[in-house]
Amino acid sequence: MISNTYAILAAGVCLILPALADDAMPDNEGGRYTFNKIADGLLRLDAQTGEVSVCSQRAVGWACQAAPEDRTVLEGEIARLRGENAALKKDILAHGLPLPSGATPEPPATPNDDVIVRLPDNADVDRAVAYVSRIWHRFVEAIARAQKQMLNKS
Repeated sequence: MISNTYAILAAGVCLILPALADDAMPDNEGGRYTFNKIADGLLRLDAQTGEVSVCSQRAVGWACQAAPEDRTVLEGEIARLRGENAALKKDILAHGLPLPSGATPEPPATPNDDVIVRLPDNADVDRAVAYVSRIWHRFVEAIARAQKQMLNKS
């Protein structure tokens, strides 16, 4: 009778352990990956590469898929915030106020960082129009020569 009790207890533990394991969070301490529980499963952060994956239980075990990210949107937002930060620092300094502790003034722009865009002036536009005109006249002359050759062969 005691052996039957142990068998039933062992069977009960075997049935309960998988359910408890589903709710347990993986060990995040000192490993390459850190996990956070989300509605669909787990969010995995790779501490070495910074890649984020969504891990969820599938029909056969667990599977992790890389979380989508739009790097260009992030880089654009970073550039926008840097510009805004520089403008705010400049405005604070222009009013004779000190910058907050830990903030450093923006370094002066170096010639290599400046992008200079030169817009065309009237002379540039005139040269472009003259160039297109020469090409057009040569094209019309080539068609006229081709028509003349065709008429002479007939």
